[in-house]
Amino acid sequence: MTAPQRPDRAEWLNRARGHLRDADPVMAALIDRRPDFDPRAWLDELPRMDLFGALLFQVAGQQLSVAATRRILARIDALFGGRQPAPDELLAADPADLRQAGMSWRKIATLRDVAERLTDGRLDAEAIGALGDDEIIALLSEISGIGPWTAQGALILALDREDVVLPGDLALRKAVRAAYRLDHLPKPEEVLAIAERWRPYRSLATTYLFAAVFDDAGEAQAGSS
Repeated sequence: MTAPQRPDRAEWLNRARGHLRDADPVMAALIDRRPDFDPRAWLDELPRMDLFGALLFQVAGQQLSVAATRRILARIDALFGGRQPAPDELLAADPADLRQAGMSWRKIATLRDVAERLTDGRLDAEAIGALGDDEIIALLSEISGIGPWTAQGALILALDREDVVLPGDLALRKAVRAAYRLDHLPKPEEVLAIAERWRPYRSLATTYLFAAVFDDAGEAQAGSS
């Protein structure tokens, strides 16, 4: 299942930016610093992802920078003719080839578990797309090796959900510390508390913060699981 397309992206973006500017002066400053910023530009550089592709991206990226993740995924794509594998194709591949591409054995086991569930019907991508965000996170987190960070990323990448925040992501926590001039690295619950004012556009606010930390420090390490 691929992400739905908003009928008028520019109109939606103007509305969301206006809400964030009115709700949070820190967010207003971040938006004003980047008047031409396209919050989905980095996503547009990636291939369109269904749920399995998004989970592949997220699992591969656990504890790695985006650049390192893309290198691994490029090697995995090369194993499948230059494209992302479908669940059944990943199951048919030799796990040793995935390991050679840079995936850890733990991540390979997680992805094979996901692929098995999508193949045998225990997970239904279409049905998952109709669930609420919290329901999807809870369902995917039942799989060993998948936690909130991985599931939250899949919500953004595959389902284009508008109100997602990744409070456990190290890069985001650093961005919040810098933007809000905190004297400490905020805990995930602190990030969530700050993010309350961004609803219902927490995904957009999160993207602005990621852009800020990448601009200031280059590629940052992602979250956990």
